[in-house]
Amino acid sequence: MPNLEATGPNAEQIQYWNDIAGPKWVALQPLIDAQIRSLGFLAMARAALTAGERVLDVGCGCGHTTVEIARRVGPTGSVVGIDVSSRMLECARDRARSAGIANVRFDNADAQTHAFAGARFDVLFSRFGVMFFTDPTAAFANLRTALRPGGRLGFVCWRDLKQNPWMLVPLMAAAQHIQLPAPPPPGAPGPFAFADAERVRGILARAGFVDVSLDPLDEALVVGGGGDLDQTVDFLLQMGPAGAALREVGAEARSAVAVAVRDALRPFVTDAGVRLAGAAWVVTAGNPLDHR
Repeated sequence: MPNLEATGPNAEQIQYWNDIAGPKWVALQPLIDAQIRSLGFLAMARAALTAGERVLDVGCGCGHTTVEIARRVGPTGSVVGIDVSSRMLECARDRARSAGIANVRFDNADAQTHAFAGARFDVLFSRFGVMFFTDPTAAFANLRTALRPGGRLGFVCWRDLKQNPWMLVPLMAAAQHIQLPAPPPPGAPGPFAFADAERVRGILARAGFVDVSLDPLDEALVVGGGGDLDQTVDFLLQMGPAGAALREVGAEARSAVAVAVRDALRPFVTDAGVRLAGAAWVVTAGNPLDHR
């Protein structure tokens, strides 16, 4: 199957997740999954997945959630993972094969514009994969066309940067040595696009969903999956806002930032690794039975 072309309303995101973020996420995939696994599991529990259901995993990335959902719905159910990153989907397919999971399929497509083959899914699910659409209302309206009448939506997304010390602490340390890029406008595609609860409610309501609920989820995260301090610093220099800020700087500035981040993280070292607070929303909604 040919790779998804970087065209359409999300062309910039398609290029970013294939050329820049995708290879990095593939390389760091075990650490990322270890850090946010529990948040995805909580979102799955809220989505109330049951055996035999058909699930669409939106922004499935390297397939950790897709494989776990496949186990939960069992052999009588099925899961389709959709993502714009061909590099990450290669990893996902390898993971499913290695796990012996047969009730999955992965599609390299843009969920905002993809022509879904009818309203056949029982559940739409995502773990941090729905905050990157240029037009989220249009994206969720399109996704709803794939959901059966009475079907369910469940996803987890980040709250505000200030409520997420695991990202804020290293970013503020980096700011001691480099000029941080200007913050994106509120609601711009990116990790904090859904930080505003009222905005999320409005997006989903305009897309046709009902019974929208956002529940705060606060959890101490083992940053970088439980590595030692130096490994965690290396992880954060590649991921999140600090990693993005370092993308264009030279070696000298990067070295200075690494020292500052290490110092900032030292108070948070535990026997289990570096632990810092994370804040997310668990979002659930329903598709009306009349599905118009």
